[in-house]
Amino acid sequence: MTGNAARVQAIQQITNRTPIKCAPPIKLDEVWATNVFDLSKMQASLPKSVFKSIKNTITSGEKLDPSIADAVATAMRDWAMAKGALYYAHVFYPMTNLTAEKHDGFVSVQGDGKVISEFSGKVLVQGEPDGSSFPNGGIRDTFEARGYTAWDVTSPAYIMETENGSTLCIPTVFVSWTGEALDKKVPLLRSIDAMNKAAQKVLRLLGHTEIARVNSSCGAEQEYFLVDSNFAHQRPDLLLAGRTLFGKSPAKGQEFDDHYFGAIPERVQIFMQDVEAQLYKLGIPAKTRHNEVAPGQFEIAPVFEAANVASDHQQMIMTTLKTTAKKHGFMCLLHEKPFAGINGSGKHVNWSVGNATQGNLLDPGDSPHDNAQFLVFCGAVIRGVHKFGPLMRAVIANASNDHRLGANEAPPAIMSVYLGSQLEEVFEQIKNGSVSESKKRGVMDLGVAVLPELTKDAGDRNRTSPFAFTGNRFEFRAVGSSQSVSGPLVALNTILADSLEWIGDRLESELAKGLEVSEAILTVLKEIMNDHSAVIFGGNGYSEEWHREAVEERGLRNLPTTADALPVLKEPEVEALFEKLQVLTPVELESRFEVYAEQYINSIEVEAKLVMNMAKTMVYPAAVEYLSKLSGTISALVGLGISLDKKNAETVANLTNALMVATENLSAAFAKDDFASTEEHMHYCANTICPLMNDVRSYADQLESELPDSFWPLPTYQEMLFIK
Repeated sequence: MTGNAARVQAIQQITNRTPIKCAPPIKLDEVWATNVFDLSKMQASLPKSVFKSIKNTITSGEKLDPSIADAVATAMRDWAMAKGALYYAHVFYPMTNLTAEKHDGFVSVQGDGKVISEFSGKVLVQGEPDGSSFPNGGIRDTFEARGYTAWDVTSPAYIMETENGSTLCIPTVFVSWTGEALDKKVPLLRSIDAMNKAAQKVLRLLGHTEIARVNSSCGAEQEYFLVDSNFAHQRPDLLLAGRTLFGKSPAKGQEFDDHYFGAIPERVQIFMQDVEAQLYKLGIPAKTRHNEVAPGQFEIAPVFEAANVASDHQQMIMTTLKTTAKKHGFMCLLHEKPFAGINGSGKHVNWSVGNATQGNLLDPGDSPHDNAQFLVFCGAVIRGVHKFGPLMRAVIANASNDHRLGANEAPPAIMSVYLGSQLEEVFEQIKNGSVSESKKRGVMDLGVAVLPELTKDAGDRNRTSPFAFTGNRFEFRAVGSSQSVSGPLVALNTILADSLEWIGDRLESELAKGLEVSEAILTVLKEIMNDHSAVIFGGNGYSEEWHREAVEERGLRNLPTTADALPVLKEPEVEALFEKLQVLTPVELESRFEVYAEQYINSIEVEAKLVMNMAKTMVYPAAVEYLSKLSGTISALVGLGISLDKKNAETVANLTNALMVATENLSAAFAKDDFASTEEHMHYCANTICPLMNDVRSYADQLESELPDSFWPLPTYQEMLFIK
């Protein structure tokens, strides 16, 4: 069944679907983290000395004692098997933004033919998946296959349940036989160490004596679309590219703002509750759910967690969304721009730093002008973003995110910092040499006696900023919905570490001159503002005026495409940053450029092949079939002496011819393969292939407007976005 008949059947199946029954309400305290081998379960199952050792590693960053591995492995295996697990998997995060796992059984066959369950400390600590088929960016030849996974004790093991059984999942890092990081986790853990070391020094200079390990925290707001699988399976573009490559806008989109925070459709809410029940068992603190701006778009957001755990949990959230969607008859789209003409999806990364003794180091309190500790750390962020804004753009660069950045729905590709009027005024005072006061929170009287007075924050928010301060954290709003949060976190932790190192050295220098701590802080912060205040912007980031001002007057860089942004990873300043702080070696950094560039090129080329194929095998035949039927009708009417306007037939014929010409132009351009460099290939994709794909799409979308609905072969935007 093809074409309109399949669409009609899909609509009938959706509207006549028997809803999945909503599971009974869960008792949170009874399910929370039941599938996580956390500290409480370790304490109950491990010898005291072993538990003390592993706890110190997890909470204080002390070196892991290898002698405890067997005891931990035995306890972990017994716990997992009691929950029905017969397999374990070292879970790791290669440079694909996806999750990888290799399953092995606990089974061990003995000499007498009997079997026992076995899971040793050696197996817990180290695994060996085939490393040859994962991207490595030229670190190793394809025939060199050995790679290692190593247990990350700071992220707890967990049970992943499916209808077909349960598996013990052990978070790990992934490295090559020669020791280079092949994953997202190793650089993240290194960046946390670098940031902790630099922050500890600054806190000591500020007068603190008891200083716990400093870590970054992350809370990622995950946006996504849900499309009924009956429609999605009829769209080759959704199946293979994750976004629609053809499709005219429906008569109604998001212009009424009636979907945002609206009543969640029943079927979607049942799906959300199912997702949340699974996440709670995994100890993932899903806090918020709501409709997003675009029709068919939704959001889930957890509360803050330590960066490494939050990164692992974010990968688990994406996996759970996709697998649970299938169960409920949906396809979950994590692509940044699955539909043209309406908002795409982001993943706002809320980032802060702190520890157990000094608390949140980015919390200004009620009087930020008096909070020297906050001003120092906030100043470090300002300096870091100004020096390494292009790096921040590079770590969020991919083919899909290019569609939303700067599109009046997401932040621009120019990295700037929004502080809000209160903090902007404080740092302006610092620039002028003294700090005396700051705006206070106010009270808003709504003028109705029965309504309470509302606390009014000292500053507003700015949705057009790519990196905005939002009360006690910074929100990196430019991150894409399909991306791992590890890359952005690595960049933020590293540039903060660099700035804190610089601040620590400058404070030491000023204190050595005999200045008081407060005087030294003011001197250093004034220097930061004199050199780096150009990155602070509180206006409309969507405006053309800002784009001109940012580049021409402030010297900020505008990197609109991945082809423009990724080469930043090869710049000497960026290489020196990562090497100095021991986050990435030059070889590891180069490998990331090569891997991400290849992914960008492959993504564009897959889309180009889909556009050519769909145009030739779906849109063109539908148009020709309609023209054939229409011409027969016109001829028959002429035989009856009835004249029928031929304008529609001529329009469809002209558009069909133009469609095929555009497709041939794309095909000819796609055949080019002689590129002098990876950079040239990327720019060719961005500046030649993408515009040619858009040309084909423009004619296909016009044909969709001209052809009768009964002839159109693809599920429409109206159907996919509004039928749930």
